[in-house]
Amino acid sequence: MKRFFLLCSLMALAACAHPEPPPPPAPPPAPPPPAEHNFTVFFDWDKANITPEGAQIIEAAAATYKSMPPTPVQVIGHTDTSGSPAYNQQLSVRRAQNVATGLSQAGVPQNAMTVTGVGENDLKVQTPPGVREPQNRRVEVIEGGAPPPPPPPPGPPGAPPAPGS
Repeated sequence: MKRFFLLCSLMALAACAHPEPPPPPAPPPAPPPPAEHNFTVFFDWDKANITPEGAQIIEAAAATYKSMPPTPVQVIGHTDTSGSPAYNQQLSVRRAQNVATGLSQAGVPQNAMTVTGVGENDLKVQTPPGVREPQNRRVEVIEGGAPPPPPPPPGPPGAPPAPGS
């Protein structure tokens, strides 16, 4: 009888006990990156100045940026293969800086932009060295999307600049 009473007491205690609360729900997944918008500004051979057509593209890119929530902007300069790699690297940076200046003047905050030049390292149209390819002489403006890739390593030290793309 004592055992029965002890067993009933334990069962009553177990029934009155509060069950452990369920674990908290998992945090929501991170939001996807903002939609990506791409614009391309083309350049004449061995030039970094903005053409009238390029200015229109820069204005369109700035208008798109201003219509979105704040988002990162990548400004990436490119060249063709008609100059030395060191010269082309410098030219690609000048092109990207000129486009970034135009974007800033059109209302895109400078601190939203990452400005890089990749020289002849990311050709749109694959060509052998020394080829003047207009599609490769460009600056890409990428608004939103994934974070920018790291910049490429610099060209060989001491390489003299030569006229080029």
